[in-house]
Amino acid sequence: MSASSPDELVAKKCLPCEGGVEACPLPQAEAQLEKLPGWYLTHEGQRIRKDWKVKNFLAGMDFFNQVATLAELEGHHPDLHLVGYRNLSIEIWTHAIGGLSENDFILAAKIDQIAAHLGMRHEVI
Repeated sequence: MSASSPDELVAKKCLPCEGGVEACPLPQAEAQLEKLPGWYLTHEGQRIRKDWKVKNFLAGMDFFNQVATLAELEGHHPDLHLVGYRNLSIEIWTHAIGGLSENDFILAAKIDQIAAHLGMRHEVI
């Protein structure tokens, strides 16, 4: 997998993964994240995460509802975290392989589109 632009990722669809494939090597994940501002590696490079601060609880829930709809359409489900009523985080990885796949970066780019449409900015840690 070579690093793709956000537009290239958004044009793709997540493919079903039942395991049996190698997780994305760390150098490739790092190269891809350079093209997805705000996303960073967690869990020793096995997951990606992004954080946002929203105006209020309902704005966070609206965002999460739109992400949930996207996740169902893609068949790829992230972990959604809401803390302190306005601090949001999303963590993505391919559960079947215990690491990162192209699906994770596709979903991240599509989540970024939703956030941009809502006028959200990621929270810098």
